[in-house]
Amino acid sequence: MPINGFNKTTLLDYPGKIAATIFLGSCNFRCPFCHNSGLVLSPGEQPVIPMEDVLKVLKKRQGILEGVCITGGEPTLDKDIFCLIDKIKELGYPVKLDTNGSHPWILKKLINNKMVDMVAMDIKSSKESYARVAGSKNLDLKPICESVDFLMSGKIPYEFRTTVVRELHTREDFRSIGKWLAGCSAYYLQAYKDSPEVIRPGFNSYSKRDLDDFCFILSRTIPAVYIRGVD
Repeated sequence: MPINGFNKTTLLDYPGKIAATIFLGSCNFRCPFCHNSGLVLSPGEQPVIPMEDVLKVLKKRQGILEGVCITGGEPTLDKDIFCLIDKIKELGYPVKLDTNGSHPWILKKLINNKMVDMVAMDIKSSKESYARVAGSKNLDLKPICESVDFLMSGKIPYEFRTTVVRELHTREDFRSIGKWLAGCSAYYLQAYKDSPEVIRPGFNSYSKRDLDDFCFILSRTIPAVYIRGVD
């Protein structure tokens, strides 16, 4: 399978663990604020790292690394993800999956077969604004809601997270999200940061005060709400 990026050490991508991160290309969403534009828009033009090379590094760093994060793009688009995770598991690593939740049948299989140990699912926006923020006009929300419900059933640790963009998100969106995700175990608001790698540069972030306000709205129904990415 094409591995388009490999970060040998991270303290950010797998909460509480020293981890490595594997980036897979392709995505079925076109979120305009996405920082991995190359993986999303032109995965075939990205450098490819042989799986064998990645596994050699993971084997060499046994005892140093404490987990592996698989992200994208959207990792569940590649059917070979099962083979990749099998090989990572053979090395004894816990695996965290980052996903947009659009393929609940893959997510369920991975979890039910004990192939992943944690999931971080992106919540693009409220149900009312989801298609627009995800850049997918004909988006079917049913699979997204199915993934949310499955994760909230509590089979493994999970978190939901939203990258908050001033031009795309409103207080009303967070009121709606608070009702939708009521009772979830952890929800993170991630402050948007502009960069040349964004699909559509030029968006702006909210202030810390604004993010705190959104947290207050969400905390009425979600017991654990946090902010990431604010200096």
